[in-house]
Amino acid sequence: MPVINRVSALKEEITEWRRDIHAHPEILYEVHRTAALVKDKLIEFGCDEVVPGIGRTGVVGVIRGKTNKSGRVIGMRADMDALPMQELTGLPYASKIPGAMHACGHDGHTAMLLGAAKYLAETRNFDGTAVVIFQPAEEGGAGGKAMVDDGMMDRFGVQEVYGMHTAPGLPVGAFATRPGPLLAASDRIDIAIEGVGTHAAKPHLGIDPVAIGCQLHAALQTIVARNVDPVHSAVVSVTMFHAGDAMNVIPQTARLQGTVRTLKEEIRTLVKKRMAEICDGIAKAHGAKITLTYSDGYPVTVNHEAQTHFAANVAREVSGEKAVNDNAPPVLGGEDFAYMLEARPGAFIFLGNGDTAGVHHPAYDFNDDAIPVGVSYWARLVETAMPA
Repeated sequence: MPVINRVSALKEEITEWRRDIHAHPEILYEVHRTAALVKDKLIEFGCDEVVPGIGRTGVVGVIRGKTNKSGRVIGMRADMDALPMQELTGLPYASKIPGAMHACGHDGHTAMLLGAAKYLAETRNFDGTAVVIFQPAEEGGAGGKAMVDDGMMDRFGVQEVYGMHTAPGLPVGAFATRPGPLLAASDRIDIAIEGVGTHAAKPHLGIDPVAIGCQLHAALQTIVARNVDPVHSAVVSVTMFHAGDAMNVIPQTARLQGTVRTLKEEIRTLVKKRMAEICDGIAKAHGAKITLTYSDGYPVTVNHEAQTHFAANVAREVSGEKAVNDNAPPVLGGEDFAYMLEARPGAFIFLGNGDTAGVHHPAYDFNDDAIPVGVSYWARLVETAMPA
């Protein structure tokens, strides 16, 4: 079945919500305005329960169907937070907050799930309970974990949970997903190098942390190139290198920072081990001190097989067979929906945003033409999983 007629009629209203959220981005857990808007809308729609303050600033809404013979409870999640970056779109509804921007589509995610909540609260054409989950702090703050740790799944009886994310480069109306690992574990590395500072004209009297840092950067790239089985995926990216303050001084210290992305826990463990060994070896070779701080970030986002096939079939009902790829390649980005999938079976799916700027780009904007498709997906997911 294609896009729902009632949902198409709601597009303009949902677009207004989305653009209002876009103009007022909020970072991490400080999503107070957005959470208040979500809470007020859910109350206005007539949800049976609306509970703010889950996972600090998350909001949960409960919508009961016409009947509850099945006893099933399906959770659907959207993220509310923006990124700490300056918007460069020039749009009439561009961010009004300097240094904050909805550059990852969370404004669209929130608006679409609100649209689905409105439709489901109106129609209630299902047998069971729909739980709409609006989480803070996806962008680095582990808001999904905070909501799970706050007892959300047990409190609301969630049995399965589903998530959705915009995908630039994928046509509007198209979907992509896969069973198993879909998004990567995203870890952080911070490497402090301590050498011996000296005058730049007397390098033999010091231990140069800049030269050591360059060698270390090159050596770290051999982990993926020469230690990880080529049929598996891993990324080691050094994204910051700080050293020195003067042109004629070899500094005492240098610092490298970056990220590691992996799709399997055994590869994650291997990368950690080799990174520690390389740091130790290079430190000994140069007589320097190297301290590696490896911080685990979000775990791998692992889709459950049965729920993934179900989600893909729902997407086909909305967009047609040819518009759904249920064997899409994994993405090495990270996603804290992983914590919810560790707590309950479910699936994460990508929704096409068209030929637009990529996520985390200052020119990115969520494509409002995707709204009817995304809202229809949420609605059909509930109605198909829990038929009245």
